[in-house]
Amino acid sequence: MVRWLDAEQDRAWRQYRRMRTLLDLRITRDLKQDSGLSDTDYDVLSTLSESPDDEWRARDLAVRLMWSTSRLAHQVGRMEQRGLVERRATEDDARGAIVALTSAGRAVLEAAAPAHVESVRRNLIDLLTPAEVRALDRIAARVVDHLGR
Repeated sequence: MVRWLDAEQDRAWRQYRRMRTLLDLRITRDLKQDSGLSDTDYDVLSTLSESPDDEWRARDLAVRLMWSTSRLAHQVGRMEQRGLVERRATEDDARGAIVALTSAGRAVLEAAAPAHVESVRRNLIDLLTPAEVRALDRIAARVVDHLGR
């Protein structure tokens, strides 16, 4: 038996889908316009910067980004050509690789971050009350936890 959405649930689902599409488009467009970076460039750079030494094993970076290793390899290859990241072999595993943020990549990220954060604020965070931000955090964590299992 199908458990159909009631009117309120259906409205919430449709609004979420519209919001997700429009928000992703706006923030991606703003990022490209403000810094020349794609959202995937920014994801890689910002995730590398979360490490104390600005590097991750490639497989761990793929897991953190929720990407396939193939997708990561292609993206890192493009970013390597632009001097934003470097790839090197690991010392303990000949098949493994380390992906590291270069000084040029760090500079690009630092230049892009203020406008990117402003776009996130303008298009989402500042539209919400503090209680709504906390609710959004709880909702997102619950869904990510469920889907990550």
